[in-house]
Amino acid sequence: MPTSLPITSLWDLKQTKYFIILKQLFDRPLTSHERPTSYMLTASYRRKLCHKSRKMNVNELYASSPVSRWQRHVNESSVCWCNWSVPRKCRCPAHSNTFHQGANYAQRQMPQTRQTDYAFEMASSNIRYGEGVSREIGMDLRNLGAANVCVMTDGNLAGLPPVKAVLESLDASGVPYQVYDGVRVEPTDGSFLDAVAFAKRGDFDAFVAVGGGSVMDTCKAANLYSSHPDADFLDFVNAPIGKGRAVTGALKPLIAVPTTAGTGSETTGVAIFDYEPLKAKTGIASRALRPTLGVVDPLHTLSMPGRVAANSGFDVLCHALESYTALPYHRRAPCPPDPLYRPAYQGSNPISDVWARHALRVVAKYLKRAVDDPEDAEARSAMHLASVFAGIGFGNAGVHLCHGMSYPIAGNVKTHKADGYNVDHPLVPHGLSVVLTAPAVFGFTAPACPERHLEAAEILGADVGRVKRADAGAALADTLRNFLAELKVEDGLGAVGYRKDDIPALVRGTIPQERVTKLSPREHGEEDLMRLFEASMKLY
Repeated sequence: MPTSLPITSLWDLKQTKYFIILKQLFDRPLTSHERPTSYMLTASYRRKLCHKSRKMNVNELYASSPVSRWQRHVNESSVCWCNWSVPRKCRCPAHSNTFHQGANYAQRQMPQTRQTDYAFEMASSNIRYGEGVSREIGMDLRNLGAANVCVMTDGNLAGLPPVKAVLESLDASGVPYQVYDGVRVEPTDGSFLDAVAFAKRGDFDAFVAVGGGSVMDTCKAANLYSSHPDADFLDFVNAPIGKGRAVTGALKPLIAVPTTAGTGSETTGVAIFDYEPLKAKTGIASRALRPTLGVVDPLHTLSMPGRVAANSGFDVLCHALESYTALPYHRRAPCPPDPLYRPAYQGSNPISDVWARHALRVVAKYLKRAVDDPEDAEARSAMHLASVFAGIGFGNAGVHLCHGMSYPIAGNVKTHKADGYNVDHPLVPHGLSVVLTAPAVFGFTAPACPERHLEAAEILGADVGRVKRADAGAALADTLRNFLAELKVEDGLGAVGYRKDDIPALVRGTIPQERVTKLSPREHGEEDLMRLFEASMKLY
């Protein structure tokens, strides 16, 4: 308790044992209407308190208070003081899980020496959803005054209905465009640079990306570097591989048209690629990269092969699980000296939690249907929206170990050819590379936030009524294994060409992924990563 602190204002009261003070002043228990609200007291109470306590100090009030049920109520509070103190069992909508109890009032000030962050912010692209909504894109670009548009896609999609619909819309609105269909599925630094060179030559004033995450991420990079023609490629790439410079210049408008239901790239400021010199995935992360508009047309997902739908759905699943179980934003270090340097991936937070939980529920209900029946428009449409929901969540909260470990899995692929993908190079699709480690990862992270792992397992269909907190990791891991077995997922890393003697290389490829792995709710080292990869060699 502070010493000799006169209670002369509402702000003084915020630093006291509030309930005991009120009881002492009024000499009776408070009614439910007199307990403090989340953010303020009524003006009449402020006047009463200030008048009655002007010459009193906190120590006198606190010392003279009997050890009563009100003291116990302070110590075991179930009422949220939000910006005032840290309740142990806060039940308000914003902090209904103990994972987000925040720091106390004094810590929530903004000293220059603060080590962890104290705030989070939400950012997302504008999203337009509806069957056939792609036909509006030409009008959007005309309204923007675009006179030279770059349309990016990949060779497989170039002749399919999603691209045709977009080009017809541009033609109908009289918008000039050029098409780049050289996007590589699972892009590399080399394929990014090819797209950037095309964008620089074209001197475009707007971009449209039609495809999955590979297309949208490539288009983001082309927009970034053509708008910063003097920048070196590694300037904006995430540290430690790149320099991690902040993007301060303006980019051109970019409309993203997702044709898969997984990456959520239409909502985020992240572009991922394989950095071939290190055989590891990395990326560029900046809110400046977010598309101006995401056009989510569920008709486009009807052309996805079943295995592509499955692997895309696994990405949604892990986006939701990882963002929901990520390190809380107020425990992420360092605290940025300027909001410009607050990362896009900030840690789990009450708003991202809402999107993550909802995305999980949709995945649990619709993913199997979307994989089994390409004509199931309801399931395909629901998964398309789930990708958006999870994208908004993880685009602000971030992901952690599943994604961090997936990058070397995809980057070091040897001979594996994935069903449903028409490519001429070995490929472990991103969603598959992420989900293969999920059972091991969530078994490992559960001790940091067992309630969240149990809730996730329950959403995915497990009966957790009698499961102990200590068994939360095993419960979620078993639930995931059953879920993946029903969807005929390959039996671990061994089934996609990896052996135990590959593990050291996989660990080395994970270490540079600090941007995401540092958001794991549980601290880990190289030995932990070794054990997680080993446990992921076989799933069933």
